[in-house]
Amino acid sequence: MLMKPTDLRGMYAIIATPAKEGADRWDAVDTVDLDETARLVNNLIRDGATGLITLGTTGECATLTREEYEAYVECVLATVNKRVPTFVGATALGLHEVIWRLRFVRDHGADGTLLGLPMWQPLTIDMAVEYYANVAEAFPDLSVMVYANSRAFRFDYSPEFWGRVIDRAPNVMAAKFSNANTLLDCLAAARGRVHFLPNEGAVLRFAELSPDTTAACWATAASMGPRPAVALMEAILARDWERAKTINADVKWASEPIEHIVRNAEVFASYNIQIEKIRFNAAGYSKAGPIRPPYHVVPEEYAEAARECGRRWAQVAQKYATVTAS
Repeated sequence: MLMKPTDLRGMYAIIATPAKEGADRWDAVDTVDLDETARLVNNLIRDGATGLITLGTTGECATLTREEYEAYVECVLATVNKRVPTFVGATALGLHEVIWRLRFVRDHGADGTLLGLPMWQPLTIDMAVEYYANVAEAFPDLSVMVYANSRAFRFDYSPEFWGRVIDRAPNVMAAKFSNANTLLDCLAAARGRVHFLPNEGAVLRFAELSPDTTAACWATAASMGPRPAVALMEAILARDWERAKTINADVKWASEPIEHIVRNAEVFASYNIQIEKIRFNAAGYSKAGPIRPPYHVVPEEYAEAARECGRRWAQVAQKYATVTAS
């Protein structure tokens, strides 16, 4: 059954695909650490995550073999066991591979998919709308969260796109989306049929702009410990704006060491996976393991910034250790 935009509430944790030692070698095979995957999923749900999102950029979706993809998806969905909604990434270079992945995801019980555009050529609006319309035709009962990352997909997720895609692809019900500058125009274009989920760093601004439609966020930082992001989302839902501002300040302090990297679009595009997995490992909440090639190369200055971010997040997570899920 399709999820509705209003079904999304709370904090959706984005997780890495944990890697075994040696996964950074070119000749590595069977790289997914399934024991760590199950441990992380259970701990995130225990510690307040109200949903999960897997196999996006941080999940190294592009570097997994079919066998690794299958094993990981099976492990995640079996471990979740329908306790929280789970969106599984299926982005690939072409629609035929996407359809194969979506069939596998659907058949193993995912609630929905995080789905980006094919990345070889930038798509026009006509192409992008047709792409999601094809997915809707093939999988009308699978909820779709559009992976609306303009940097990664070289596509402007404009109000025109949202106004057109909701009519051609009715199972598009959410977007991983953090552009506060266009939020209100996109909300108007989507006519209440898409929930625009920001990350934990942008969610307070979204709530200030549109409190009635800001009921959930996503957080890659949750893999360093979910409780700061859980606490922030709880404060926003309770309309406790002073507490939300305090937690938001703590989140920004923890993220400060990598802020200069994130704000540089070209640099971050090349080091996104590296920054995320290094800070996860440094925080100690999860064991993301090594980075799969070719994305395992990273300047030491960026690596140290990510480690400092992880250390700071661990401190903030300890501060909010008593937070429980709503």
